Amino acid sequence: MVNNTFNRVQKLTFSGAVIALYVVVMWCTQSFSFGAYQIRIATAMYALSYLFPFLVLPLGLANFISNFFGGLGLLDMVGGCAVGIVTSLLIVGIRRCKWNRWLVAVPIVLVPGLGVSTWLSYLLHMPYLLQACNLCVGQIVPAICGVLLIKGLERVRARKASEK
Repeated sequence: MVNNTFNRVQKLTFSGAVIALYVVVMWCTQSFSFGAYQIRIATAMYALSYLFPFLVLPLGLANFISNFFGGLGLLDMVGGCAVGIVTSLLIVGIRRCKWNRWLVAVPIVLVPGLGVSTWLSYLLHMPYLLQACNLCVGQIVPAICGVLLIKGLERVRARKASEK
């Protein structure tokens, strides 16, 4: 994890571990991850794509799998996968543009908040704007946690690099 150079097997192994962790976090927090204010702590893990761009697809897959807990069916699962991929791609873009890492919070709030609302408002028969506001409010905590996750991992990386 120090130099961010992984071979294929390491990327596959790390991706599998991240998917598993995402699903476990969603399972442990499902009581408040699927309510009116969806506080999905697991979506903070999208921030990992800032440091590990190869996690874009695995994070989408993790969202796909974890939406099984919500019980809203295939539309929610496929849509969640797309939202996970788009959010992670935007985070990779923020890193590549060398923008402030606090901007990572923006896609973590807005992409799930505005994107998921498109089908949830249909499935739950709620007005889109109300659904979007609820979801965006719920994503604020995971967005802040995601940025703090990046900062923490960068500190660990810097400490490990200085030990060598």
